[in-house]
Amino acid sequence: MTGQTETETVGQLPNTSTSTPLAPAVFTRLVWALLVASVGALAARQLTGGNWEVPGLVAVDGLTVLLWVVVTFFSGIVHSYSRRYMAGSEHLTRFFTRLFAFTLSVMVLAAADHVALFGAAWLAMGLVMADLIGTVKGWPQAQAAAGLARRYFLASSALLGGALATLAWTTSATSISGILAAVDTVPHSILLVAAGLLLLAAMVQSALVPFHTWLLSSMTAPTPASALMHAGFVNAGGILLLRFAPVVTVDPAFMLLITVVGATSALLGKLLKTVQSDVKRKLGCSTTGQMGFMIAQAGLGFFGAAITHLILHGFYKAYLFLSAGSQVEATSPTKSTTGSTTLVGGAVAVCSAIAGGVLFALLTGKGTHLDSGLLLTGLISLTTLHATWTAVQQTDLPATLRYGVVPLFFLPAIAVYAGVYTAVTAVLAGVPLVTAPADLTVVHVVVSAAFLAAYVGIETGVYRRSRRLYVALINAAQPATDTLLTATEEYNEY
Repeated sequence: MTGQTETETVGQLPNTSTSTPLAPAVFTRLVWALLVASVGALAARQLTGGNWEVPGLVAVDGLTVLLWVVVTFFSGIVHSYSRRYMAGSEHLTRFFTRLFAFTLSVMVLAAADHVALFGAAWLAMGLVMADLIGTVKGWPQAQAAAGLARRYFLASSALLGGALATLAWTTSATSISGILAAVDTVPHSILLVAAGLLLLAAMVQSALVPFHTWLLSSMTAPTPASALMHAGFVNAGGILLLRFAPVVTVDPAFMLLITVVGATSALLGKLLKTVQSDVKRKLGCSTTGQMGFMIAQAGLGFFGAAITHLILHGFYKAYLFLSAGSQVEATSPTKSTTGSTTLVGGAVAVCSAIAGGVLFALLTGKGTHLDSGLLLTGLISLTTLHATWTAVQQTDLPATLRYGVVPLFFLPAIAVYAGVYTAVTAVLAGVPLVTAPADLTVVHVVVSAAFLAAYVGIETGVYRRSRRLYVALINAAQPATDTLLTATEEYNEY
């Protein structure tokens, strides 16, 4: 609470008269050492080119080293933050052991080439995350949330296992590289079955609608675990689709299905967020929407854009979760920070969005041809429109200053995004089908128009006129009943 004179702490500080567990310090240093090694591996690979491999077991390519750097960086931040956040907890050693195990499982997943090793790493990643959700053994709600997540992750692993077994059986290959090299020999119907299983596994892991319940029920996890979950774990869906891009791109209609699935989750995630009052659950709905955008980008054939999105979203969402506690005190219920937007403000937002799309197209070359790149550029413009529309509604600054600063701030941000996208694409060189734009069809246009209309309806608040929709959103956003914390005594041990 504000006004306290004593030092603020998160959790109870350790008793200096007794020995402090070694696990936090040891695992934190190990993770930062892994980051240094990963950065070195990334630099070495970019300088020397080519891939490193143990034939049939592991293969270290551009995607591998990039993910190693990203996951060890996020994990290092979470480990360091957790040393203070979890201080005094009886679960301290167990918590850090699970954090480090999760980091290792993701690193193994990124490098695995043998289908059994890949499947085992996927399963281990899910089981460890479920255990982190249920860190506090004394909370029935935490154990219920962990059990629910575990069931979802087991289902995801079963779907992935089915896809891997199908592909391995039809190609007589036991490695991912061998399977991808023999994709042309697999009957089209078998590829569609495998692609469908891969998409479902990705949807579960990335908490896309209708598989978002496990994510919204996971709020019993310690905040650092939630940060790692939302910044890293849910990104596995996009990684899976990129790793098996030659399989999922086998049919243009299937790629369109991926786009529709992603766009639907993006819109519903935004709608679900509007009916939330809890800070962490709002962030959870936001993650569902953002993962929808990521999957939609993969469906358009721009897997490099999907990887760029998951990296930048990871930075942003990790920060939001680790600072979530400050939102309770920082938000004043009596102070309005937004107001109505004038015609001039709306024009500034629209012009900034158009300029952002044009700038992205010029810097990346995407959106300059009649293919799905136009839709990718449209997503960039739409994101810019949302950000600028929100910015010009702020009433803390004079209107003239807001309208003048918005383009000067967001256009360089688009340039930075385009630069990151270009750099990520360069690192992914050699990974099969990083970019596979689809021909623009009437269905793409219809989907885009429907998406834009729904988005405008959300932004203008038209959807609020329907009480039935509001009730439907409330029901869809409800976590599992047995995971709800309804009384302070259930979770406040002090």
